[in-house]
Amino acid sequence: MWDQRYANKDYLFGTEPNEFLQDNVALLRSKKVLCLADGEGRNSVYLAGLGYDVTAVDSSKVGLEKAQQLAKAKGVTITTVHADLADYDLGTEQWNGIVSIFCHLPPQLRQELHKKIYPALITGGVLLLEAYTPKQLELKTGGPPVAALTMQSAQLITELIPLRLDLNQEMIRDVYEGSGHTGKGAVVQVIGVR
Repeated sequence: MWDQRYANKDYLFGTEPNEFLQDNVALLRSKKVLCLADGEGRNSVYLAGLGYDVTAVDSSKVGLEKAQQLAKAKGVTITTVHADLADYDLGTEQWNGIVSIFCHLPPQLRQELHKKIYPALITGGVLLLEAYTPKQLELKTGGPPVAALTMQSAQLITELIPLRLDLNQEMIRDVYEGSGHTGKGAVVQVIGVR
């Protein structure tokens, strides 16, 4: 499905980084960062441009090829891994930061992935997560087609234990990221620290 969505020459979610990531990038103090479901690479390429050692994981080969093209165009290097997040090993105490921007998965897979985040971060490592909430279905400006694929602040408290959540808020904000996200967005934003 994502290979087809990314097959267009344009970048579905644009080439500029996510605003929440930009606003909080200074929290990623050290250099080794994992970007989950990074698609066409806008966030990993941005981080690489700031000097981070970035690995982008996605299930779409087409998306990752475009990520490498974007990295080349911006004069940076990223590592891309073609993998299903159901099978991808995040490792243990491996990452200074994990970035999850609009990584919408079926509930059981999402919960399993979220359980792997705490052990995958080094002590002091940071999770930056932004996702759509169920309210997004009413706004129809992008995001998943069903509520089960969205996230809510209350469920993330449980799913991300034992991360310390310095931020866990739901809000409506303007999201202008390519043709895929255009307009008011109902989002949840999380900053978690190991």
